[in-house]
Amino acid sequence: MSSRGCGSACDSGVLMPVDEAIRHLLDQAPPPPFVQSVALGKALGRVLAADVICPMNLPAWDNSAMDGYALRAADVPSVGGFLTVSGRIAAGDGPSASLQEGQAVRIFTGAPLPPGADTVVPQESCRVEGERVWVASIQPGDHVRKEGEELRQGARLLRAGTRLRAQELGLLAGAGIACVEAYRPLRVGLLSSGDELREPGEPLAPGQIYNSNRQSLAALLRGWGVEVHDFGVMPDRLQASRQALGLAAGECDLLLTSGGVSVGEEDHLKQAIEALGNIDLWRLAIQPGKPLAFGDVMGKPWIGLPGNPSAALVTALVVVRPFLLRAQGMVDVLPVPLSLPAGFDWLRRNRRRQYLRARLVPDANGHLCVEVHPQQSSAMLSAACWADGLAVVERDTLVHKHDRVMYVPFTALMH
Repeated sequence: MSSRGCGSACDSGVLMPVDEAIRHLLDQAPPPPFVQSVALGKALGRVLAADVICPMNLPAWDNSAMDGYALRAADVPSVGGFLTVSGRIAAGDGPSASLQEGQAVRIFTGAPLPPGADTVVPQESCRVEGERVWVASIQPGDHVRKEGEELRQGARLLRAGTRLRAQELGLLAGAGIACVEAYRPLRVGLLSSGDELREPGEPLAPGQIYNSNRQSLAALLRGWGVEVHDFGVMPDRLQASRQALGLAAGECDLLLTSGGVSVGEEDHLKQAIEALGNIDLWRLAIQPGKPLAFGDVMGKPWIGLPGNPSAALVTALVVVRPFLLRAQGMVDVLPVPLSLPAGFDWLRRNRRRQYLRARLVPDANGHLCVEVHPQQSSAMLSAACWADGLAVVERDTLVHKHDRVMYVPFTALMH
């Protein structure tokens, strides 16, 4: 893995645009892990390694979309009329006799149409009198699911690089597919840096803080479908950091750390990375966050996030997520933002793109607009808990109420 050298991007004073950083990371994303055959019951969240081809027509035969009566549209006068009820077909029934002229068949949702029938009339539009049914005027083909109208045999059912959700699993099952070829889950080693960090439940000495990044980043990683290997906190000592990083690199596909990458911080982590691989320090045009490190440890990709909790969270959501999804074999890795009216004024120019913790609220007319939390500190997570997404304010831009802003919901970032 190539590197521009420790500090080259950081010392220049130039801020790297966020989109450029994401492109750079995607260009260097490693190939996905090896392929496994996975049963559908264990495939939720896995990424397809190959296109899935439909083995049959969906539906496999013409069937009814309603409970009602199957008939030939040509037998019904334009003003409606009576037909003779000749039988009954339920879902799961086998082939039935052909429908004769002037006949109708009682049919239920999902049942196969009898030969000769081309239309289904819902039962609420019919009137039954003895062995006859009266139906109103109809359109040929109404309420019929035609064979192959969803997918034809040989068509692509799902493309490689698709992460399997509940709906994809249902589609695969409906096509009779029991197993898929999917990539092994990506193994990500998670480490924190800082002697000041303590775990929740432990007593705090003066100057110490609780390690919130460990929990929030691990939760993000699990939501992105990766296998988290938590290596805890690295002591601020060179040899200990080297040992922890080396152990993680030996067991994982990729490493993610928080803390220890800002200018002026003690450089045990940086020295340890340089001793085991390569490091490139970036200053991103993003707020919250700015310091980001990228490189490798013993040939395994490594990303170093800032230590401030909100900065680590936002940088992970915006910058790290696409990289990790691509490393899992996914094709579509960037969220699609929404353009919505601002319900706020933001009159502070900034040379960094700002990701404000925000949520959607109805305006006076009941239309959704974007509201931002008054506290946007890079160290505080309470605003992110209040929010349901991020409002994007481009660098050197002012926002006035009712201007359009780009908004990315957390639901699009955390999966």
